[in-house]
Amino acid sequence: MATKTMTLRDALNEAMTEEMRRDQDVFLMGEEVAEYNGAYKVSRGMLDEFGPKRVIDTPIAELGFAGIGVGAAMNGLRPIVEFMTWNFAILAFDQIINNAAKTLSQSAGQFNCPIVFRGPSGSAGQLAQQHSQMFESWMSNCPGLKVISIVDPADAKGLLKSAIRDDDPICFMESEQLYGLKGEVPEEEYLVPIGKAAVRKEGSDVTIVSFNKMMEVSKAAAVELEKEGISAEVIDLRTIRPLDHHTIVESVKKTNRLVVVDESWPFSGVSAEIAYEIQKYAFDHLDAPVTRVNSADTSLPYAAPFVDEYLPTPAKVIKAVKEVMYR
Repeated sequence: MATKTMTLRDALNEAMTEEMRRDQDVFLMGEEVAEYNGAYKVSRGMLDEFGPKRVIDTPIAELGFAGIGVGAAMNGLRPIVEFMTWNFAILAFDQIINNAAKTLSQSAGQFNCPIVFRGPSGSAGQLAQQHSQMFESWMSNCPGLKVISIVDPADAKGLLKSAIRDDDPICFMESEQLYGLKGEVPEEEYLVPIGKAAVRKEGSDVTIVSFNKMMEVSKAAAVELEKEGISAEVIDLRTIRPLDHHTIVESVKKTNRLVVVDESWPFSGVSAEIAYEIQKYAFDHLDAPVTRVNSADTSLPYAAPFVDEYLPTPAKVIKAVKEVMYR
């Protein structure tokens, strides 16, 4: 399969562009997506191609334009709603959770809501407490929503295309810091299935599970561990809900140890759900308790030294791996 090197932002752009060419019902709306080409230039050039009726700048009113998107989806369109950051989407939670997620159930199957809410989640450096939160666990707690969290450009394109075609509301999580990350993307048409994790690196001694930009932290840790003779298998969840626990279980059956790296806060997070799933489906295969590496259980301070202390790092992951290996 022929590939080309693309940044994450360009892979997302190509996914939306291809789907808008394929289906006239798909449109993009959000803050600065049109005239400014997107806050992170993800929608660069789309206004020129599709015009202001399909690439729509909105006011700074997340609750309002999320509601417009939900209404459009209920009436047969396929909106892509971009939030400049998921931190701002808190204002739109009423529409996402009380309307989008519940439309199919409340209408007894008469209406679905094929809408994609997308934007960056998590810390982006010194942006302080109100602009640095992970929302994967928040959104995946709600039945009716599918939650995708990506870092790899090929996955970003394939999963966004799948999300746009899906008939359910989807929360699509990206990373502000990694829009410039490059990777090989297939040149031909392709989709990546929702709900399937990817094994990024095979190993035999310990399983490391992560998602979004913590995958870069996990892979860096695995490289250093290899130098010390520890073979880590690294799994990228890609989809948070539905969660592919089968791939994790099969890995743990081989390695007998699990470390989950999750930028979210530790209490009630994705890592806690994975720990539960593994004790349920792979308890007899564990040679050590499941260990988690999370952000600190506090709001993220502004000062640079606190940012470094707050977030998971390769060193913290290496320490956790050695703990489960009793080294």
